[in-house]
Amino acid sequence: MPEFRNGRIAAAFWLILAAALVAYHLTLIFYGLVPNLVSRPLHMAFILPFVLVLGNTSRWGAISGMFLAALGIAATVWIAINHDRLGDQYGFLESNLQVGIAITLLLVTLEAARRAIGWPLPLVAAAALLYGLLGQNIPGQFGHSGTPIASFLGTLTIAEGGIFGSLTGVSVSVVAIFVIFGAVLNAGEAGQGFMNVAGAAAGRLKGGGAKVSVISSALFGSISGSASANVASTGAITLPAMTKLGYPKRLAAAVEAVASSGGQIMPPLMGAGAFVMVELTGVPYTSIMAAAILPAILYFFAVWIGINAYATRFDLKGVDAADRPKGRDVIITSLFFLVPFSALLWAMFAGGFTPQYAAALAILAGALLLFINADLEFRPAQIAERFQGAVMIAAKQVSMIAAIILCASIIIGVLAITGLGVKITSLILEGSGGLLWPSLLLTAFACLILGMEVPTTAAYVICVSVAGPALTQLGLEPLQAHLFVFWFALLSTITPPVCGAVFIAAGMIGENWLKVALTAMALGVGLYLIPLGMIANPDIIRLIESPALAIIAMLRVAVGLALVSYGLISTRSFIKTALLVGAGLAVIFSGLYI
Repeated sequence: MPEFRNGRIAAAFWLILAAALVAYHLTLIFYGLVPNLVSRPLHMAFILPFVLVLGNTSRWGAISGMFLAALGIAATVWIAINHDRLGDQYGFLESNLQVGIAITLLLVTLEAARRAIGWPLPLVAAAALLYGLLGQNIPGQFGHSGTPIASFLGTLTIAEGGIFGSLTGVSVSVVAIFVIFGAVLNAGEAGQGFMNVAGAAAGRLKGGGAKVSVISSALFGSISGSASANVASTGAITLPAMTKLGYPKRLAAAVEAVASSGGQIMPPLMGAGAFVMVELTGVPYTSIMAAAILPAILYFFAVWIGINAYATRFDLKGVDAADRPKGRDVIITSLFFLVPFSALLWAMFAGGFTPQYAAALAILAGALLLFINADLEFRPAQIAERFQGAVMIAAKQVSMIAAIILCASIIIGVLAITGLGVKITSLILEGSGGLLWPSLLLTAFACLILGMEVPTTAAYVICVSVAGPALTQLGLEPLQAHLFVFWFALLSTITPPVCGAVFIAAGMIGENWLKVALTAMALGVGLYLIPLGMIANPDIIRLIESPALAIIAMLRVAVGLALVSYGLISTRSFIKTALLVGAGLAVIFSGLYI
């Protein structure tokens, strides 16, 4: 009995804390201007318990997590209370207490990121810190002149040049709000609405089970912000359905991984990436959405072609009529996502509100819909369960992404303080001989490495901070460079050795992950080619300025993708595959010569 009581007390504690986290971020949107050195440290204070304490299975992990969370919360609250005085210090530490707070914040940030996603990113951040502290001893162009420790540590921790810099500001005001929005939608009938719309639209087609997965994952992935979360959510329904229809396990898992990854590039939300891009580029949201829509359509067109090819090879039929959703169910459940989406778009375009404010209104609309279910019933127990699920999922996802962004902010802060960012840009330019295409390939490789184990939006911000300046110096428009990096930040979702979406899908269905990865890479070939096609055919992202030229460019790339996809999947002859792939690449890159 005491254990049961303790369990209920613990559950209530986490629920109250999660609700406070959600309320805090919504309050920031409605309340107005709050000093950055108040809102951002408190953002960190809220997320630390969820990252460092919740979910620990070992006693030592729980105890150490509580200790570190307490230290981190104390340090962040101290900064929020003393923000006026710290603003006058311009990032220079003035006492041993402040030095201790700075070191505490850096260590807690590294450990929070490690517990959230593992070692790769914290190790890079730790290496960046060592470079900032000791880089003056490195000979040659990659050394730096040195920065006083009090200034270096202070800029990273008590000013807006590191942990609490602009990247964390994006986490507070943009990413957190759209993650909450996704959690609220997912807690109700919106997810089933996505599935029903997809089933009605594609269930009867050849390979219908896979096409249902593609459409539903594209819809859900646009709001989820994480390919892995998308796989875990929609895959729980689509993977058993595809297996029941006779799909090979490697194909079913690959379809789900590829479709879930593509959801991140699908407007209108792009997993909050579109709004982060607005913050980083200054380009209006409508322009970003227009630039992103045709490449996203091309991605799913290539996946569709690949599914048709596999459907022919394995004689995959559509979903039985008895298993397809009824018209009434499609209409009712679709309202659960159409109403919040409509509120979001109306608030932005008709109301003229900021994306954050519009998202907050959409959250309220989605929360109201949690009071009824698909049968239009009002069930108090179900309502309570939905709200609990919404705030807990929101808190966990906000915390994980925030831990990553805080850690990435250390790297970006060191790049700015030491001038290493400029040197990396120079290295990319020198390594490519000052040529655009070698630079693009180097950037793609960097995105694969930097994007490992990191949600798409965070990976994009890290990658564009490192590689974006080099691409713009070589003549790309800022939006071109950002879209290119955003796409390639997705590479690690399906590309070995990390391929997080593949690992989850393979584990859920019980298949060898490498088989799934190879199939996913063939199905998702557009992920590798379309960003390069956007550079070779720049009109494709100019739908507003030159709609006719944009459509022509899209059709040209579509023909090339169809040839490549068909060649990789449908033919068994190496010579035919080589000819089809070669012809497809020639068509895609023909824009360079037109």
